[in-house]
Amino acid sequence: MTDLLPRKAPSAPAVAQVPQRRRFRHLPQYLAISPFYILFLVFGAYPVFYSLYLALNRWDGIGPMQWIGLDNFALLVTDAEFWNAIGNTFIIWVMSTVPMTVLALLIALGLNSSIRFKGLYRIAYFMPNVTSVVAMAIVFSSVFSTEFGILNAFLSAIGLDPIGWLTDPWGIKVAISVMIIWRWVGYNAIIFLAGLQAIPADVHEAARIDGAGPVQTFFRVTLPLLRPVVLFSVVMSAINGMQVFTEAQVLVGDRGGVQDAGTTMVLYFYNMAFLENDFGYGAAIAWGIFVVVVIFAIINWRLIQRPERAEVSR
Repeated sequence: MTDLLPRKAPSAPAVAQVPQRRRFRHLPQYLAISPFYILFLVFGAYPVFYSLYLALNRWDGIGPMQWIGLDNFALLVTDAEFWNAIGNTFIIWVMSTVPMTVLALLIALGLNSSIRFKGLYRIAYFMPNVTSVVAMAIVFSSVFSTEFGILNAFLSAIGLDPIGWLTDPWGIKVAISVMIIWRWVGYNAIIFLAGLQAIPADVHEAARIDGAGPVQTFFRVTLPLLRPVVLFSVVMSAINGMQVFTEAQVLVGDRGGVQDAGTTMVLYFYNMAFLENDFGYGAAIAWGIFVVVVIFAIINWRLIQRPERAEVSR
């Protein structure tokens, strides 16, 4: 009989208290992760949006800002020096990324084989990536020096004429590319080595049983299974290669050397923003670099993914 009696409705404060407790139930967790988001908003998101606002103004860094709308972006599209910087950056990327990827893959194959002191070799190949870029650039400037460089001394010793590495447009690109290769080949080799070690040994054993030689096993088995790692390496190389700055600045100076052959996109941004004190146009260049990097990364991703899509369609 007691079940048939109407129950007393809970009071209003009791009803409101339950949702309030549920609302603040995860408050300690949110407080624990809040420092990251606060720092990201202050040092990450705010500078990005402020740079977009700055690109719509003319400002020398001291006086008041002058609103000019999209004039900086209109100038950027027709700026011959910016397009020259894009061309230099692309050429340096090709000259550095293709040999670097091949060398890194060969080194990874060697480290994956049965050799002694593999751990020591891995550390040695990875050391350039954690070495100061400025220190490396100073060393390479002495190596490629026209009059007192080690490389020209070697060429003279074998009876060849010295080359003006840092006074010739193509010599400048070669010097910067070699420095990039030396810095990043070990890093990519370690990435490729991790991909090689993830391939099951049974796959290679089956290929050997079927009569496949080392070359056929590499191109028919190893390389297709390593494609996701190669995709990661190429896309990251595209992103990093489009942002080359320190190598060019230390080797050939702020102005990019002879005929602006070493002027990369980021170096051109540095010149306009911090040497010419045109921060509005510098911000527009930064956004132009962002668009170029995104487009270039997407193109590389699509080109690497095309063989896999073709296999799936078949």
